[in-house]
Amino acid sequence: MYTLRTFWTSGPKLARGVLSPGVPAALRGTPAQPVRLLATSVQQESFLNGSSSNYVEEMYSAWLEDPKSVHKSWDVFFRNAQRGAAPGEAYQSPPQVPVMVPIQPMAWPMVPVPAPVAAAAPSEQVSGKVIDDHLAVQAIIRSYQIRGHQCGKLDPLGIMEADLDSSTPRELTLPYYRFSEGDLDRTFVLPQTTFIGGGTASLPLREIIKRLEETYCQTIGLEYMHINDRSKCDWIRQKFEIPGIMSMENEKKRLTLARLVRSTRFEQFLATKYPAEKRFGLEGCEVLIPALKTIIDRCTEQGVESFVLGMPHRGRLNVLANVVRKDLDQILCQFDSSLEADDEGSGDVKYHLGCSHMRLNRTTNKSIKLALVANPSHLEAADPVVQGKTRAEQYYRGDIEGKKVMSILMHGDAAFAGQGVVFETFHLSDLPAYTTHGTIHVVVNNQIGFTTDPRFSRSSNYCTDAAKVVEAPIFHVNADDPEAVAHVCNVAADWRSEFEKDVVIDLVCYRRGGHNEMDEPMFTQPLMYKQITKQPTVLKQYAEKLIAEGVVTKDEYEEEVAKYDKICEEAYQQAKEEKILSIKHWLDSPWTDFFKDKTRDSMMVCEPTGVSEDILTHVGTAMGSPPPDPKFTIHGGVKRILRQRATMVKERWVDWAMAEAMAFGSLMQSGFHVRLSGQDVERGTFSQRHHVLHDQNRDKVFWTALDNLWPDQAPYTVCNSSLSEYAVMGFELGYSMSNPNALVLWEAQFGDFANTAQCIIDQFISSGQAKWVRQTGITLLLPHGYEGMGPEHSSARLERFLQMSTEDPDHFPEIDERFEIRQLFDHNWMVCNCTTPANYFHLLRRQVLLPFRKPLVVMTPKSLLRHPEARSSFDDMLPATTFQRLIPDTGPAGQNTESVQRLIFCTGKVYYDLTKERKARDLEDKIAIVRIEQISPFPFDMVKQQCDMYANADLVWAQEEHKNMGAWNYVQPRIRTTVNRERHVSYAGRASAAAAATGAKQSHQQELTRLLEHAMNLDHVVELWQSRRNHTG
Repeated sequence: MYTLRTFWTSGPKLARGVLSPGVPAALRGTPAQPVRLLATSVQQESFLNGSSSNYVEEMYSAWLEDPKSVHKSWDVFFRNAQRGAAPGEAYQSPPQVPVMVPIQPMAWPMVPVPAPVAAAAPSEQVSGKVIDDHLAVQAIIRSYQIRGHQCGKLDPLGIMEADLDSSTPRELTLPYYRFSEGDLDRTFVLPQTTFIGGGTASLPLREIIKRLEETYCQTIGLEYMHINDRSKCDWIRQKFEIPGIMSMENEKKRLTLARLVRSTRFEQFLATKYPAEKRFGLEGCEVLIPALKTIIDRCTEQGVESFVLGMPHRGRLNVLANVVRKDLDQILCQFDSSLEADDEGSGDVKYHLGCSHMRLNRTTNKSIKLALVANPSHLEAADPVVQGKTRAEQYYRGDIEGKKVMSILMHGDAAFAGQGVVFETFHLSDLPAYTTHGTIHVVVNNQIGFTTDPRFSRSSNYCTDAAKVVEAPIFHVNADDPEAVAHVCNVAADWRSEFEKDVVIDLVCYRRGGHNEMDEPMFTQPLMYKQITKQPTVLKQYAEKLIAEGVVTKDEYEEEVAKYDKICEEAYQQAKEEKILSIKHWLDSPWTDFFKDKTRDSMMVCEPTGVSEDILTHVGTAMGSPPPDPKFTIHGGVKRILRQRATMVKERWVDWAMAEAMAFGSLMQSGFHVRLSGQDVERGTFSQRHHVLHDQNRDKVFWTALDNLWPDQAPYTVCNSSLSEYAVMGFELGYSMSNPNALVLWEAQFGDFANTAQCIIDQFISSGQAKWVRQTGITLLLPHGYEGMGPEHSSARLERFLQMSTEDPDHFPEIDERFEIRQLFDHNWMVCNCTTPANYFHLLRRQVLLPFRKPLVVMTPKSLLRHPEARSSFDDMLPATTFQRLIPDTGPAGQNTESVQRLIFCTGKVYYDLTKERKARDLEDKIAIVRIEQISPFPFDMVKQQCDMYANADLVWAQEEHKNMGAWNYVQPRIRTTVNRERHVSYAGRASAAAAATGAKQSHQQELTRLLEHAMNLDHVVELWQSRRNHTG
């Protein structure tokens, strides 16, 4: 049974498998008609089908230039077509010779051919078999281009196929095309889709197959036919198919050998000196070092000045030593467990560390910067971080095409196939606000994941198949062939320079030891490791090859080995002289100018966060004004919002969105770049922001008021991201690492969506400074609040951020005039839940006005965005004002503290629920409600002041979250510490639960009612307190 597919064509749009406009009618389908595409021959012409139409079009183009450049049969066919032959009538075969096209695996039916409009001369009649065989040769060439990699000699061990399939594709066998041995010496004209001929237009079939085998079935396997761009495919073909193009000069061979010496001997040196230490060595893929250096050399020649590298732990020390060229003695110091760090932080294991280093590239004699980003054991977690850091460096250099700064990412085979962040990061590669204009990916393909066989760790043929989603070419290469590796590295660098797209190099290698140096791999891979024990190193193989070729002598080789061994030994002796370990030497993003001349004491002062009313009015007016283009058509709802903003400015008050815009605008006026990224941030999840206005009648016509406030302002970047949290948050973290003088924010669509990026939060943001002495001012905006929207749209999981805060709950700190900023300096991050627009304004400005950088996590509101009471006056943002860590009760309770019976501490939206209920019960003079706006670091000093003021009051913590969530478990012991554990702290809120919130609106309201009852019922808490006292005493 045939498969029928129907595609409609009209105008310039063509059916799949139909040729382009301008080709005679005999070669095209009929416009504006349903075109039937069968899995057998096309009805009119037996050879015009989806697999051969490109070839026919190429032959036609060649015929137009020179009729003699094509076979005689094509000349006849095209002249008939030019005379106006209808579809089916242009092809002319000898009498009684049926047309058989044996390209498909099934036998094709014979199709009778009507007489041509104007028959060619008898001498011009050519056998249909000639055409069929030429098309078959075209199919052979295409089959090698598509599937040749499946027959490549890619595994250095020779025991496993890289694509996990040992069979030979039928398309790469002669019988499939009905050719026999006798056909091998026949000569065929080569199509324009191949370059194996060099300068020759035709070759014998035997030579065609030989050259295809040499190109596609040796130690390089090429995957590029998934790229839907003919010019890019041709570019790759030229880089590999032209005879002799992969040859290497002797000087380059000697350089490659020297680099292999360093790579191999470094690992052997460490194994000798530190046999019991884990180092995750590179043995089995020592060629990675020459590969990376070849890429860097080529890219440096093309103008790249800065490289941002990311990689897992395997081979990291070798890359640091021989690519980044970190001082060897500092690397060796990491093996000395007796050395203590002389600076802040808890440090990290040596194979997670990164660094930034300027050095001379001796091959090009140019100075380059290399930064290897620190990485946790979460193998691919650094991928988006590297991309964000690269993008930021490009942005601040004005490198809009990525010609000066680029990224190189290294991966393991199991992680590349198995970890979703790889796929997420690829999807950022071509987005306007996230592209780095091409990344070179290098996969260290050990053909094993820890102990797991690849046949059980992935469903795809190759570990690299995820890269096909962005049409990246993939170059598989046997890692025991250094010259093949060098060639694909050069091609990869050229590809990135030419097309500004990602490219993947798959180094098919092996892991000589176990997962680490203490692991026994024979437990799970006995056959593989029996072969590995017999396998000579790539250095030994390549040295013997070059000695046999006369490129180097044995003495020269041994001299190179001895020279590097001496370097390692001298570094080892120097490392033994070290007395301290400096973590700061391993910074991957040093901010030298930012910290210049700063001491701890000098950083104990923060600039004022208030601004002049002129700035507030200017920003507010711009946000409330339509675009200057009179042709710009604004949506009616947006017009209403602009009018409301104009009213705010006139009446001198702001809501949440306006306060945010004023914070951004005022910072940009001071020269700070602001970048806001995340899902739907341009408009805002709750339609509150509208920073980018869209013309209602013209596509791609936008207006961003914040980017047009002042002629000399810093730029504003606001960009909707892909529907990813893990990769995008990691990207923005990397972006924030590049420049301390920028406010970089990531906003979640809903706060709890951040949990899919928990790895970035846990491994990088909360602990990055402690592990790697790396500061970042990344700001996370997490919509949070219980409004009956269900378990997935209520909680930003405040408790998780508080749990990772470093503060000791049982220690009351020393209070002095610098306590507020000293606390921020010593803490790992800030977690806030503001209740007023003005405080949010000050918080955002404080984030970049501090003399140091800390991550900021903000529980942002949803219903408060339009709450009539969640407003602030301009007066709360003027120069004399500042961020309030705690907002006291200024009502009747605050004016008569002695008569207050209860002091309620709370944070966030629940404050407005509490004040509304207190007013309804007429308890405004008996219950004081105090808001803790900065939960972590905890405002011990201000909480103590409030507790002392309300000495006769019961202490209650009220929250809208469940008891096992929210801030309760964080604030309760700290409040107790503040009052010297002499006063009890009661809880008012939802009971413990597994889900973050109920999905039923009625249940939500009932829970809120109970919460307010517990908080406001003075008799209830008194009874509980009395009961507790009786029970304990």
